[in-house]
Amino acid sequence: MAARRRAFIERRKALGFTQDSLAQSVGVDRSTVARWESGKVAPQDWQRPTLAKVLRVTLAELDAILYGVGNPENPRDARNPAVASGYDDEIEALELARRVSASDVGKETLERLELTFHDLAVKYPTVAPQGLLGQVRKYSAYVTSLMGARKTLAEHRQLLVTGGWFSLLGATLHIDLNQQDAATARLRTAMTLAQHAGHSEIQAWCFETDAWRVLTGGHYSQAAELSAAAQQLAPAGSSVEIQALAQQGRAFARIGHSTETYSAIDRVQSLSSAIGTPNQPEHHFQYDPAKAIAYAATTLAWLGDPAAETYAREVISRLEPSSDLTKWPRRVASANIDLALSLATTNRLDEACYAAQRAILSGRVAPSNHWRALEVVNAVEIGEISEARDLREAYEEMRLQIEPAD
Repeated sequence: MAARRRAFIERRKALGFTQDSLAQSVGVDRSTVARWESGKVAPQDWQRPTLAKVLRVTLAELDAILYGVGNPENPRDARNPAVASGYDDEIEALELARRVSASDVGKETLERLELTFHDLAVKYPTVAPQGLLGQVRKYSAYVTSLMGARKTLAEHRQLLVTGGWFSLLGATLHIDLNQQDAATARLRTAMTLAQHAGHSEIQAWCFETDAWRVLTGGHYSQAAELSAAAQQLAPAGSSVEIQALAQQGRAFARIGHSTETYSAIDRVQSLSSAIGTPNQPEHHFQYDPAKAIAYAATTLAWLGDPAAETYAREVISRLEPSSDLTKWPRRVASANIDLALSLATTNRLDEACYAAQRAILSGRVAPSNHWRALEVVNAVEIGEISEARDLREAYEEMRLQIEPAD
């Protein structure tokens, strides 16, 4: 149970304020002052300067009144990491929008947070995961800071949904960086928020994303099971239904279940054709039918089907923006690895080396996909061709450049 803030109450009374008059001076409702005094919530960051001025204290003295000197529960230095690291211009803009609105949270703030999430999800294919993760952390912390604010039930649910999306994107980035513990923690958070909000789509994405996580760790049967769970929760005809089916097909390919794999490929093609091209095809959580070709390339390459070469070359032809490898989207780098694996399967090892080395040198192979490049390296080394040494060196240099996994 929250402890009453007796020092705060005594200061108010010493200055002759009632709860009503203090609320009027600060610009909040009387019920807000009552919640401050009960210890249930703390003043928001933007309210503190005005409150300190009205109570005739410094900000440090206000903290002492609210939390006690050196109290570890002071959100200024512990509970709110976004405040501790300093607000940037974007967060300040969100705070201004929130102050203008009638609610402690407000429609404007929620809409801008939602737009920010979509913007980050669109950047996912082309921005390095390390850089994008910093943005996700910042906004996730901001969402957390709003959880204790006064809001309507509808606003509370929308905040849960937005927080769930940010946590899900954060988990995806942690997987890309091969940070398994952090990925698992964020997936649990996303699932919890989605369950509280009754949002089956986010819940389905959590299962699908976890399926990819365990698949990259070599747990193919578990990946197939998680993908099936995602499909059960996914809204019919949704992006997550298609992506979960594709994930299950990949798992079947790694297991060697060819019949199930080909069936999954056909169903992905059929479902993706039916939904059409989304408004933002780059959006990580909006399935682009063009991804079906890249998906087929990967899945067939893992199955050892020579047809993977045709699909991989089509992806490269469509998406390769220029001869500058560093400008490739991640899908092109993955397609080159698929091409290399397919070429290695048909014993065209020199061509496989060339395709794999281009993928590695692009810098667009996420740490979670290094194992896929290693499969090609190992395959060409068995053939003992001269190019194998250069490919191994390129792979080792790429591997050493990543941050340590948590």
